[in-house]
Amino acid sequence: MATQLPMRKTKQEQATPSPQKNLHLVQVMPTMPKPFEIRDWREKAKAFDRFAFDFDRKGDYLPVIWRDRTHYNMDEDTFGLMSYVGKSDQGGNGSQEAITVMAAVLGATLVGIDKSDQDGNNYVKMLQTFFRKEEGVFVWYPCIPSGDTFWYEIQANILYAVLSYFYPNQPEMEALVRSSADRWVEAVKIMTDEDGRLNFNYTSFDFKNMEPVDNGKWKEPDAASGVAMLMYLAFLRFGDQKYLDTADACLDFLDDQEDNPYYELLMYYSPYLAARMEVEQGTSHDITKYINWIFDGGVEIRPDWGMCIERWGNYDMHGLVGNLKDFGGYIFVMNGFFLFSTLAPLLRYDSRYARTVGKWMLNVANQSRMFYADGLPADKQSGADWEGDPEHALPYEGIRKEYEGKSPYASGDATVIGWGPLDFSVYSGSHVGFMGALIEKTNIEGILKIDCLKTDYYHKEAYPTFLYYNPFGSAQTIEINGLGQDAVDLYDTVSGRFLAQSVTGTATFVVPAEDAVLLVVAPAGGRQERKNGQLWIDGVYVAPAPKAAVNMRGIQDRQKVNNVLKIDVDAGVPEGESIKRFTFRFGSKILYEGSTVPEPLYLDTLRFHNGFYHLRVELEASGGSSDFCEIGVMVENPSNPLSQPN
Repeated sequence: MATQLPMRKTKQEQATPSPQKNLHLVQVMPTMPKPFEIRDWREKAKAFDRFAFDFDRKGDYLPVIWRDRTHYNMDEDTFGLMSYVGKSDQGGNGSQEAITVMAAVLGATLVGIDKSDQDGNNYVKMLQTFFRKEEGVFVWYPCIPSGDTFWYEIQANILYAVLSYFYPNQPEMEALVRSSADRWVEAVKIMTDEDGRLNFNYTSFDFKNMEPVDNGKWKEPDAASGVAMLMYLAFLRFGDQKYLDTADACLDFLDDQEDNPYYELLMYYSPYLAARMEVEQGTSHDITKYINWIFDGGVEIRPDWGMCIERWGNYDMHGLVGNLKDFGGYIFVMNGFFLFSTLAPLLRYDSRYARTVGKWMLNVANQSRMFYADGLPADKQSGADWEGDPEHALPYEGIRKEYEGKSPYASGDATVIGWGPLDFSVYSGSHVGFMGALIEKTNIEGILKIDCLKTDYYHKEAYPTFLYYNPFGSAQTIEINGLGQDAVDLYDTVSGRFLAQSVTGTATFVVPAEDAVLLVVAPAGGRQERKNGQLWIDGVYVAPAPKAAVNMRGIQDRQKVNNVLKIDVDAGVPEGESIKRFTFRFGSKILYEGSTVPEPLYLDTLRFHNGFYHLRVELEASGGSSDFCEIGVMVENPSNPLSQPN
């Protein structure tokens, strides 16, 4: 159904609401998950730091930190963290993983801990052990060269580049960040053929021999997203055009992919990066496709990997990420923590996703507590009798839907496969700061205040920006504190209007029922102007240009369909614009094209052979913005012979 958005007035300009996007899986997630209990995630991150960085901690398999005096890649001593409690093959000789160690340092930094000077230790400088000078990049382990796996290796380079944002004056840090960026520019050139086609369909890249690696077992094409992020961080820090051009080329590679390239968490950068580059650089990449890839999961590259939308036993598990087939489902805490940190800043640059991301965030913020020993009953976890973590600072690696008749069951690979004594994962818990830094409770239990600026690294001058999602069936009044003595205006980029003006100290505003507010705290009475449709106040970017949004409701990705199917469509265009073109496609056939949305819209599947098809609606607004929604469906009509579609 086409919706003409209501016109609202501010005292300085006409309101410009942002049509909202849906995500297929989020539509079926509960607005209020049960049982409901939001932990203090900031305190959980601080507890992890106290636990992990305590050299004197006593108990079985403790401490998890050690002094590394092997001097791999640096002259000074460094440190290591075991990836899992009791992992016997770690404890020295360059056996620490960059992802574990760097994420622990960055996560603590995000919640306000200075890791360059903590108890006399400069943990930031110690991370240089992961930089292999002969290769010019950061690697997975200090003692192992590059070429094993894209995502572990690229993520190490990204995490270090992000840390350089928070510690700009650390010795040698800038030079190492530039070196790693330059080497990845070279790698991208090598992976580009004579016709200019870039190829990331490899397992990794070997910087010693300067060649891509295909191990014949798996490919990680979402490395393009990670390299793009590394390149854009380098561009923001150093300003060299080659970094921006390389980031753009990497996203072009993703745009060209028909099959979902999602392998691991590197994919999480792409929606945020595409939206930010569009606002800041005027580039155009497929944000909608990227975010759908993440939420819908893969088919070719990593089958069975995706997002849970089920209730296990008496617990909602919606929104958590992992393997949806092993043990009926096996989900992991780290992925949710990290995805949280990339979707929050996305909203600053594409507020169409505020409502659906807010709903997902509430589910993940609630469900993630069940990875901790105090989050599930003792009989639903593998290590309840371990006494080494009284604060419950460490999570289990994952949760299985069912194990030995228990559902759900918190555990990991260590005890199930048999390579370790405990399933508590330092590797996973090191990422808790990525979520802990962003979440704050409000005066209404169930409505969270999400900081959308904290993980928007190297951002230009910006005003505080917060997401509030209301899961309730009625409007709720929210208090915001700490506004200071200088008067401010509260602008909502979703509704496109001011919710309060000239307020100080503490103020209130209303969040509509089952909706979101993306609140920007701007100077009172600031001068507003539009640049390419973007809202700027007193010369500072506030909100993106409103864009078209189209959604299909009531149907899920890879759903089996038959007979005549009614398609519910929501189509929204920015205020003052009209629908220029609406297109309905099924497979390769265009079934409708016009300037209106048919009400109702029907699909007669009996006209098609049985098989898998892409169901797609496209919307173009008169102002030039466009959007699409695509779902894969399986036609199964008993009267038709099973065959592939024409």
